[in-house]
Amino acid sequence: MKQKAYAAAGVDIDLGNKVKGTLPQLLATTHRREVLGKVGGFGGLFALNVKKHRQPVLVSSADGVGTKLKIAFAMNRHDTIGEDLVNHCVNDIAVLGAEPLFFLDYLGTGKLEPHVFTEIIRGFVRGCRANGCTLIGGETAQMPGFYQAGEYDVSGTIVGVVEKSRMLNGQKTVRRGDVLIGMASSGLHTNGYSLARKILFEQLKLQPGDFLPELHNTVGEELLKVHVSYGPLVQALLKKFNRNGKPNTVKAFAHITGGGFVDNLPRVLPAKCDAVVRKGTWDSLPIFELLKERGGVDEAELYQVFNMGVGMVAIVAAEQADAALRFIRAQKHKAWHIGEIVKGTGLARVE
Repeated sequence: MKQKAYAAAGVDIDLGNKVKGTLPQLLATTHRREVLGKVGGFGGLFALNVKKHRQPVLVSSADGVGTKLKIAFAMNRHDTIGEDLVNHCVNDIAVLGAEPLFFLDYLGTGKLEPHVFTEIIRGFVRGCRANGCTLIGGETAQMPGFYQAGEYDVSGTIVGVVEKSRMLNGQKTVRRGDVLIGMASSGLHTNGYSLARKILFEQLKLQPGDFLPELHNTVGEELLKVHVSYGPLVQALLKKFNRNGKPNTVKAFAHITGGGFVDNLPRVLPAKCDAVVRKGTWDSLPIFELLKERGGVDEAELYQVFNMGVGMVAIVAAEQADAALRFIRAQKHKAWHIGEIVKGTGLARVE
């Protein structure tokens, strides 16, 4: 049979349709009853349950996973990237108190490799299922000549909902004397990989498959550790401590992504308060110790590029801080008192 002209040009529509034929079964495992229609329509349909909320506010976010993809390419392992992306997006809306409803993905590649596509989608599904949201649709683009051979890019969009009166706004509620509770990360999560790759692979001449005793892991596997989702934990904290619906106990959250403490904590601070993060108050992870000791990078910059072992910060009223900390630990999450809110000008500093 003569090859179709578009396939000869690098875009195989038939292959794409064949690969996508497996999607309905995969996506069905993330189904929520609010979903209407079927997979493959021009738009995903979601009937918001307005009876559940008096004043529902939709919260949305979009993101990618940056150059962490380079590690996936080097390791030829693609089953974690999708989960990373879902969890990152969930965390970004969780800081407002939002419950995730549905997620959409975008995958762009030069040549569609069926096994790679399936691994990525399985990661999306695993992340959505764990966070209680539906993978409602997405887009897969074959663009020959646009990407390097064997490479691709992914991004995602999430939509969630929160009751307006329960929405977190630290700029209105955070006060001097409030306590910072840091929740453990699994590693770099999805930020700082350009610097980490430069240190590990260019300066130290390591390979992704190299085993390092201090990490108890290979470099590649360490860097592919999945971004933690704090979404269910945030919801549990709010239900436990903000029982009357008012954010007067658990006041704010900051997702510690690119920019570290210095750039992310100010996003939830009032203009007359500073956040002080105390170094040495949490258990550092070996990967960050390695980057600090052998990277030749100023320590202040490390705390602005990486999460340094803390992926989410809760700002809690001082009188409930110990109880909140015990609750987080009871949910099997490592957490610590890492600082406090003081008088200031809306900045964060690490001391």
